[in-house]
Amino acid sequence: MRASTLKDTITSLLKAGVSRSAVITGSPGGGKTSIVKQIAKDLNYQYTQRHLPTLLVEDMGVPMIDKPMLYYKLPDWFPAKGSKFDTGQPGILCFDDRNQAGNDLQKVLANLVQERELHGIPMADNWHVISTGNRQSDRAGANRILSHLSDREFEFELETHHHDWVAWASENGVRPEVISFINFKTDLLHKFDPQLDKNPTPRSWSEGVSPAIDVVPKEAEMATFKGAIGEGPASEFTGFLKIARKLPNPDAILLNPMTAEVPTDPATLYALSGSLAHRATTSNLERIVQYSERMPPEFSVLTISMALRRDKTLHNTAAFGNWVIKHHDVMF
Repeated sequence: MRASTLKDTITSLLKAGVSRSAVITGSPGGGKTSIVKQIAKDLNYQYTQRHLPTLLVEDMGVPMIDKPMLYYKLPDWFPAKGSKFDTGQPGILCFDDRNQAGNDLQKVLANLVQERELHGIPMADNWHVISTGNRQSDRAGANRILSHLSDREFEFELETHHHDWVAWASENGVRPEVISFINFKTDLLHKFDPQLDKNPTPRSWSEGVSPAIDVVPKEAEMATFKGAIGEGPASEFTGFLKIARKLPNPDAILLNPMTAEVPTDPATLYALSGSLAHRATTSNLERIVQYSERMPPEFSVLTISMALRRDKTLHNTAAFGNWVIKHHDVMF
């Protein structure tokens, strides 16, 4: 299931008050946990997260003696009724990497998601449990899931799609060179091979490659990118980055949008689309539109679409209104 559909599906279940737990599975680095965090943010829910495989069973509650009674002291992160989390505001308790947890922790989780309690202490109303996990085929240390736990959850498998990632990346500070490259080489966004030591994934692009651009020495870029996404993808991206750095000056294009040269090479056009989209503002969008209309139609759409994802205020400009009338059949 695509990230956008998955997010809408889980959001609908939460808003409808469905208490059944959900788990998102998929290859490493696909953005499973980020989706859960985004759902909580969009719904204005409280959010707390625990890395399940590094917990001990004792972390789920420690037996204490208060003569003549035995009781459990619960962890402070558990949203119990009457706790600091019980404010009336809904929340999400996320167990990350749930598939790497051993059987003992899976048994505790199975009871928690079914009975909504921990050692007899009920979870606060309007709190929901959502987990994430890799598949056994990913060779990421995932264990076989106990059948009674699996039977108590919705399971959604995340399918990476570059349009969803580009929309997210445009709103979360990922470098325009990376976004443009993924638009150019969509198959390299998430090409996971468990036999290889390094793979390109949405996480490795956004957390590994993007922050390293223009930070590490130029002679170390290939090695740095290789250490994040593997040799083949790093080589292709390094070549693309060299093209991006030799683009026509965007400022010169904005000064003379009707006469500035328009490149013909596809890689250059992808890089230029990203550069212009990154610079788009409400005051210069008209000039960017003028230039983009001289590009091949698909690159005009790409440029303006990327700009709109990055800055939604551009929707309110006359330049966008005029442009969208012309491209209505493509945009909608």
